[in-house]
Amino acid sequence: MATMSPRRLRAAFALLPLSLPLCLTQAFDPLQLVDPLIGSTNGGNVFAGASLPYGLAKAVADVDGENTGGFSTDGSNVTGFSAVHDSGTGGNPSLGNFPLFPQVCPGDDLNACSFRIGDRKVPYVSSSVVAKPGYFGLTLESGIEARMTAAERTAVMQFEFPADTEHPLVLLDLTDLWQSRQNASVNVDPDTGRLTGNGTFLPSFGAGSYVLHYCVDFFGAEVFDSGVWVNNRAGTEPKELFVTRGFNLFFLEAGGFVRFHELSNNTVTARVGMSFMSSAQACRNAEEEVPDPLESFDDLRTTAEDAWREKLGPVSIAAEGISKDLQRSFWSGLYRTMLSPQNYTGENPHWDSGIPYFDSFYCIWDSFRVQHPLLTIIDPKAQAQMVASLLDIYKHEGWLPDCHMSLCNGWTQGGSNADVVLVDAYVKNLTTGIDWDVALEAIVNDAENEPREWSYHGRGGLTSWKALGYIPYLDFDPYGFGTNSRSISRTLEYSYNDFCLATLADGLGRTDLYDKYIARSTNWQNLWRADQESVIHGNNTGFEGFFQPKYLNGTWGFQDPIACSSLAGFCSLTSNPSETFEASIWQYQFILPQSIATLIDLMGGEDAFIKRLDFFHTSGLADISNEPVFLTVYLYHYAGRPSLSSQRLHTYVPSAFNDTNSGLPGNDDSGAMGSFLFFGMIGLFPVAGQNVYLISPPFFEEVNVTSPLTGKTASVRSVGFDPTYQNLHVQNATVNGKPWTKSWISHEFFTEGWTLELVLGDQESGWGTSLEDRPPSWTAS
Repeated sequence: MATMSPRRLRAAFALLPLSLPLCLTQAFDPLQLVDPLIGSTNGGNVFAGASLPYGLAKAVADVDGENTGGFSTDGSNVTGFSAVHDSGTGGNPSLGNFPLFPQVCPGDDLNACSFRIGDRKVPYVSSSVVAKPGYFGLTLESGIEARMTAAERTAVMQFEFPADTEHPLVLLDLTDLWQSRQNASVNVDPDTGRLTGNGTFLPSFGAGSYVLHYCVDFFGAEVFDSGVWVNNRAGTEPKELFVTRGFNLFFLEAGGFVRFHELSNNTVTARVGMSFMSSAQACRNAEEEVPDPLESFDDLRTTAEDAWREKLGPVSIAAEGISKDLQRSFWSGLYRTMLSPQNYTGENPHWDSGIPYFDSFYCIWDSFRVQHPLLTIIDPKAQAQMVASLLDIYKHEGWLPDCHMSLCNGWTQGGSNADVVLVDAYVKNLTTGIDWDVALEAIVNDAENEPREWSYHGRGGLTSWKALGYIPYLDFDPYGFGTNSRSISRTLEYSYNDFCLATLADGLGRTDLYDKYIARSTNWQNLWRADQESVIHGNNTGFEGFFQPKYLNGTWGFQDPIACSSLAGFCSLTSNPSETFEASIWQYQFILPQSIATLIDLMGGEDAFIKRLDFFHTSGLADISNEPVFLTVYLYHYAGRPSLSSQRLHTYVPSAFNDTNSGLPGNDDSGAMGSFLFFGMIGLFPVAGQNVYLISPPFFEEVNVTSPLTGKTASVRSVGFDPTYQNLHVQNATVNGKPWTKSWISHEFFTEGWTLELVLGDQESGWGTSLEDRPPSWTAS
């Protein structure tokens, strides 16, 4: 493949003007093809409820089954309805604070009501679930129907009770989804039923704690009585309550309640304002965003739909002959990429820099590969604001985060991968509101200075990294503290982080830094053991040369190359950490996007590399539910066989990515799975941190993407397109009418509105096979 330094990655292309686009199918509403329930079971952990793009308020039913995102279609029980969530995450269930729960007390006896989660939970009617962008609804088996929509920081919930219900009750529970509450309060206004208060909670995958405030107002009914409840008893006095966590393992369940009468249309409407600042601000948010909940529910839903149409608007496809299943997967994946990170502007109690502030980067290890590159294309304004937010966090906390949720630092999983997000934005020329000198300073800080607690930001083991050129197995590191593990995966990721740092330094004219860090980007080679074999169930795989852990003294340790794979068992950072994070050495051996040419040589050349890649994908070692596998689908490009990348992708789509409720192979991770699918289906896959997109035949005859920055439309057209996907081989290509022999293209394709035309056939061709036409790969000269 072509070998070059980052200096050459930004080479200009002389191209003809964009030709007029082909006629597409009749205009349609993409929201009709968005299904928020895709991935709502089988570990997808998606948020299936009502939200604006990047909205703080996210309203949905919470269940006692797969509830990481709140709701699941696993048939479990509803325990409440809450207004804040994350989407697609792993770890503990996230947010779901202060859920409301509607019910009717048997015999109209307050103490006959069920208050604790285990007592009050009730199944939902599966056929009643309706999930659309900006709307969620279902019916409980108790006969109560719940409907909800959302503004930026406010959720509106309608609870319709069975006719002739005497005094329906709505309780508020001072808890979150994983019962992390440390303390909390509720105050009940006896006249209006307004519920206000706050609570201190733990982040679901990180350190520290956060305080969240709420303000709940009720409409459409008169207050009958109100009060507080503790465990399984309630009373109309007092009207306020403060609770701590409880005693040892006995979590104290408590909250407030309001009972109603004189309901209009048997319905109580709850307006739920949320804030990280104060209850007063939560109330202001609600009053300003939703001044009239009874009259504006439909308007709020329409506003949300319009907001989502605008965000999906840059993309159009020619879908003739394509199944609705694939179209739903495509549009739903694109939709989920804009649920998080979340816009917390004005809601950061720690500082206010006067710029938009985003949080819920959950986690960057998952999102840097495809989600952030996708936002750079379809919503560059938001992506630039996210980059600025990362730098804002650096300025005030001293480090770029690798994970950040609920205003807390999340656990670092591998390298300092916010570095990659920043550099990816740089090479794609995002500039608005971004100080690139500060960005360089922040990434150099990651590379040079070890924090005392590198478990949640920065890098660990830097003394050894600088002296030895690798992270040692059982490193001696008295300078900072974290989980003393992942020596292989951290070495590989730190190497790519340093490559990205070199790229930024080069662009900013810092030759001294470029030379230093481009050299460090080769450190991964220090853990390559050329004679290491891999044996599976007593059978030698026939492949020789794998990464292995190495001690401080330079002698080799050992980790079975299949350990931490589906063939051997999962490895967790928090329970059974190993020398690779959440994946095997077999998987991590391919995670070197800066130096695939060198890796191919180490593995014995192109044919041996392809044979090893095929074995990886067909033996059960490849876990497509985990983000490090994404790029491996396309690595055939680097060996001069781009057709094999296309064929490999179709082994995963639609088998692992489809439009069913279990249609994701694993955690969506804030839209990472949806982003992988989107890029695969448009035929352009990003190499994060580089100005490179790998070309493959798209799943549609034509795809158009209009840049929100320039207003120009980029098009991918397929000549000889076959909707049965037999023609998966590019025979030749043109860009703006001129021959294009490279198997990759740059970001200018999107911003300058180029037209890429691919002639497809059913046999492999010579397109993209020559060394000079392969994707860039840096090699030491």
